[in-house]
Amino acid sequence: MYAIGLNHYGGPDVLQRVALPDPHPLPDQVRIKVRAAGINPVDIMVRDGSLKDWFAGAQPPFVPGMDISGTIDEMGGGVDPAYGLTVGQDVVGLVDNFGSYGGYSEYVCLPAASVIPLPEKTPLTAAASFLMNALTARNALDTLQLTEGATVLVTGAAGAVGAYTVALGSKDRLNMVAVTSPSDETFMRTVGASMVIARGDDIAMRILKALPQGVDAVVDAADLGEQIIPAVRSGGTVITLRPGNEDGFERGINAIFVNVRERIIDHAALSRIGQQVSEGVLPLRVAAVFPAADAVAAHRRFDEGRLRGRIILNFDTTGTSV
Repeated sequence: MYAIGLNHYGGPDVLQRVALPDPHPLPDQVRIKVRAAGINPVDIMVRDGSLKDWFAGAQPPFVPGMDISGTIDEMGGGVDPAYGLTVGQDVVGLVDNFGSYGGYSEYVCLPAASVIPLPEKTPLTAAASFLMNALTARNALDTLQLTEGATVLVTGAAGAVGAYTVALGSKDRLNMVAVTSPSDETFMRTVGASMVIARGDDIAMRILKALPQGVDAVVDAADLGEQIIPAVRSGGTVITLRPGNEDGFERGINAIFVNVRERIIDHAALSRIGQQVSEGVLPLRVAAVFPAADAVAAHRRFDEGRLRGRIILNFDTTGTSV
């Protein structure tokens, strides 16, 4: 099979077409013919070497990609019938990528627990945009274990993880406060934000002006770190999405790093997310679709930033430009 990978770290130009052995499913696994793969920040970390210490024992090529959609074309033995998976079915899956095992591939074999049926009325391209980000948001909110009515501040709220955190938190009857650009206020209100505060200088002071008691927790999708701490009440919690940001803060404020890989075989959580996509709770936002052969151009566009939605690699199109 072919995949899009890299043999050394660097910018988008290191991505290239690579040949790998055809995979076949082990017991409790399904093989998926990948139709689309979403580009997420972790893919850039694979590409640029941010994860080189973790990959130290692996041999290149390294293949990025955690979010995929596609069609089951082979099943291993022992797959739980309760998952409702069959050969020929269109599905969405999460890839616990490492080394040469990644979603930018013609085929991937996944634990059946990491795969859910394609949500109703969802195109396969758009279906590669949501699962990892929504599960990250779900994991953050579950880690906080807040009671109804608690106030949660979300930085980077208009991004993929941030918007899903606001939507899921609102569904959980939490008071969701979004930090984002004023131009995104209408969208944030639509997904469930009770208050929108413009990002920028003196953000903590402006939050305290609106909420003098401070917020109960922060999901720091924008990685603001210490800038946001004055806005958190004593004993509150900050959820961080990047490793290395777990240092505690003053006034008993905790910092907790959450890793989506901890929940990658939580089939119940994934299934609920799929249902919430079908119900319209979680909006799908696709910024652009590139043929998989144009992965270099797709990563260049990702690096430029200012995106609202995910860039998708379409594996249904052919080409040899990578």
